[in-house]
Amino acid sequence: MITTKQRAYLRKLGQTTDALYQIGKNGIIETTIETLDAALTARELIKITVLETSPVSPKEAMAELMEKLNCEAVQVIGRKVTIYRPNPEKPQITLPR
Repeated sequence: MITTKQRAYLRKLGQTTDALYQIGKNGIIETTIETLDAALTARELIKITVLETSPVSPKEAMAELMEKLNCEAVQVIGRKVTIYRPNPEKPQITLPR
């Protein structure tokens, strides 16, 4: 669980991050989960675009990703979702206390 201060810090980092992944008309499928899992392990903080054609809303996508990937919600703005999961072996982002 991250604190409000940590979430604000992650939002700040997420502003300069481009959305590298998309959830499209197939919704959240197994290959999407595998790709995002690998991305979270490598990057820790990722931004995802939920396309208009997606069967899930951005908030629904956030909830499903949090459940399946064991990650933290950073923010949802419009159709962009930002999530965070620390890498237990090699942490790249140092969170404030």
